[in-house]
Amino acid sequence: MKEKDNRGETMKKEEFIEEVRAVEEMLYHTALSVLRNETDTADAVQEALLKAYENLPSLREERYFRSWLVRILLNECYRIQRHQKKILAYEEYMDQEEAEQAASYSELYQAILLLPREQRVAVSLFYIDGFSIEEISRITGTRKSTVKTRLYRARTRLRELLGDKEEVTC
Repeated sequence: MKEKDNRGETMKKEEFIEEVRAVEEMLYHTALSVLRNETDTADAVQEALLKAYENLPSLREERYFRSWLVRILLNECYRIQRHQKKILAYEEYMDQEEAEQAASYSELYQAILLLPREQRVAVSLFYIDGFSIEEISRITGTRKSTVKTRLYRARTRLRELLGDKEEVTC
């Protein structure tokens, strides 16, 4: 049997490593926006990369590598959260306390940490990582209108948390 052309061929190990290096920081920020804990974030990224490498043959088109990898990462983050469900209420309280006390984070970042999980993920993927609404829709498995609503509600809540710094004139 002849080998497939490049479009149907599985990504090589070197290509995988190169692609991962290009998105490493984005993966970390995305996981941190969900888990709000650096230790869990590192674990989630590491597990997601391992799962992605093991399941590399399931990637149909290399151009979707980033969104495919982020989807794996988010699933890993949610798995970690489910596993720690009993501890989560205490961790949320501590994370909010840390967000209010952390001098190293900006006021905006602290406010983002206070958003509900779905809104934090949408804000992080859209504004920090630069994914389009359509890509976020594919990654999260939700409709585009849901992503837009989450972004709208997040912006509204951030305005409330931060205070509207400029007056709106009509």
